[in-house]
Amino acid sequence: MFTGLIQGMGDIVEQQARDGDTRLIIDCGDTDLGGIAVGDSVAISGVCLTATEIDGTRFAADVSKETLKLTTLGAFSVGTRVNLEPPLKAGDPLGGHMVAGHVDGLGVVEELHADARSWRLSFSVPKRLARYLASKGSIAVDGISLTINEVDGRRFGVNIIPHTMSHTTLGERRIGDHVNIEVDLVARYLARIAGYE
Repeated sequence: MFTGLIQGMGDIVEQQARDGDTRLIIDCGDTDLGGIAVGDSVAISGVCLTATEIDGTRFAADVSKETLKLTTLGAFSVGTRVNLEPPLKAGDPLGGHMVAGHVDGLGVVEELHADARSWRLSFSVPKRLARYLASKGSIAVDGISLTINEVDGRRFGVNIIPHTMSHTTLGERRIGDHVNIEVDLVARYLARIAGYE
């Protein structure tokens, strides 16, 4: 479980093909992942992966064929910057919202422009995810906990403060880019209880 509060960025420094799957080697640089150990979960741009090896500031994680197909990880290459978040520990403050690291689908950056010192971004999501969008509700975009400002059908808008733009991969996004979307857990379970899934 995660909060969507990104601790820093890392870089993919190696990709190894493994019988249809891929092993990623990620260098955390100076990002502190709280002393993760082999077997711990780490959110990589919103995708929950398991650390399988650790070597200094680098760790390895295996990515299944399914995950490669359903998330942006399948399009990543050596040199790609990724958002990093260690798992939530009992007693840690919950400053964002509850994020599982289970990507629901891919979104697309539709709009990006400056708004005073902040930035306004809008994203579109697959039609099946639109029912989970709510104004002032929570959403995770590439693992980043964000508050939805407005919703228009399959599109939603957010306001990004300068800190988030400079300390996450959102600062590198351009119109047309794909992003990992995880809808709010509460919205997902309420839809299931109400029979919408």
